Amino acid sequence: MKNLVFVGFGAAFGFLLSRARATDFDAILGMFRLTDLHLFGVIGVAIATAAVGLYLAQRAGLVAPIAKKPMSRSVFTGGLVFGAGWALAGTCPGTALAQIGEGKLYALATALGILAGTWTWRRLSMRTATSRAPVSVVEYGVR
Repeated sequence: MKNLVFVGFGAAFGFLLSRARATDFDAILGMFRLTDLHLFGVIGVAIATAAVGLYLAQRAGLVAPIAKKPMSRSVFTGGLVFGAGWALAGTCPGTALAQIGEGKLYALATALGILAGTWTWRRLSMRTATSRAPVSVVEYGVR
């Protein structure tokens, strides 16, 4: 029964992504070209909603406080790879599943790429777990 609740939340989330046009390749392309800015608003509302939800859940004792992690090369590199993949595929992990739900079969290739990337990351991270040292954002020229 508990899993059905999560399926329901996932379906509702996918529906909202679809209604917000977050699954529309042209809207995503417009966002990256800075010609259609409505998705930035959608992302902002999502961040605000998550922040309020996490705050309330932590105050109610439903979730443990989130520990801050130091900046590392893997975070920086992962952000670059994620952004490049999002721009090239026109979707991110959440919207890929929503696109599949809409019947957009090309999103299956994206989902397989996400799974392959996750598998590759896991394999590589097991090999290099001891070689990762925290770094400063300043090392990358980000201020």
